Amino acid sequence: MLKELWQYVFAVLVWPGFLGAGALGFLYLWIARKLMARLQGRRGPPFYQPFFDFIKLLGKDTVVPDGASRRLFYALPFVSLAATTLGLVIVPVPGSSGGSFPGDIVLLLYLLEVPVLCDVMAGYVSRSIYGEVSAMREAVMSLAYNLPFLAAVIALAQTAGSFRLAELQSTPFGAVAFFSAIAFLLAVPARLKSNPFSIPNAEQEIVAGAHIEYNSVPLAIFELSHALEFVLLSDVFFVLFLPQLSNPIADAALYLAVSLGLTALATLTAALTARFTVKRAFQFYWRWGGLAAGAAMVLAVVG
Repeated sequence: MLKELWQYVFAVLVWPGFLGAGALGFLYLWIARKLMARLQGRRGPPFYQPFFDFIKLLGKDTVVPDGASRRLFYALPFVSLAATTLGLVIVPVPGSSGGSFPGDIVLLLYLLEVPVLCDVMAGYVSRSIYGEVSAMREAVMSLAYNLPFLAAVIALAQTAGSFRLAELQSTPFGAVAFFSAIAFLLAVPARLKSNPFSIPNAEQEIVAGAHIEYNSVPLAIFELSHALEFVLLSDVFFVLFLPQLSNPIADAALYLAVSLGLTALATLTAALTARFTVKRAFQFYWRWGGLAAGAAMVLAVVG
């Protein structure tokens, strides 16, 4: 009993939780910024810049907007961080000490939505018109990409005959997984709020989006949660669509390669595209994402 408790503590605090995923998240964010800078003919930041930005925010004084609920203002970033960390713990990535359990994919899907809800609430709590516009856009976008995203995961569960991540991971890659992977990859830029789906945080239109009034420690925690969410999406993609290798070192190398590949793909997509309007993004997801997820669902039912 005590050994299992320490395993879960280690999973939450070290790997695949807070410290390990935080380091990876900052690394992925630096790679994205560096690659974007190179594509635009700039040098880009040093590798430690995301970490320094985080530390700098921790040292600033917190200013809460007039009329805002102080409890919600402070609580939302920590709720977002906690949900993302718990999501990381239940995904069976290489080196994970946590065990899979029945229905863990359902819990994971709920946890993936908590940061989105926190961003929406943060926009309204800030009492800023820019934050409220961003919150409205975030809510609409979540409706757009979540339908094909959830349908793809359900199709995978139908094929595996289980809602357990370990069972989904051991299912052979086939046509259902192929179309589900397309639907998943299409949703990644919107979840990361990068072009062409950087609609909720469009700097030229609504400045800093839902976090416009956030500063100091609350903003630092939101940024850390975003970095962890980057890692969590990579983890979920790896577990759902990549085979588990018998060699732990090869499995870890494949995990890092897939994560770096997703980072590069998201950055290249952002560099090569312009921001969509809300209407066009909605149409894109319900048309192309819906087609991919629909094909996966049909094949899962028929096959």
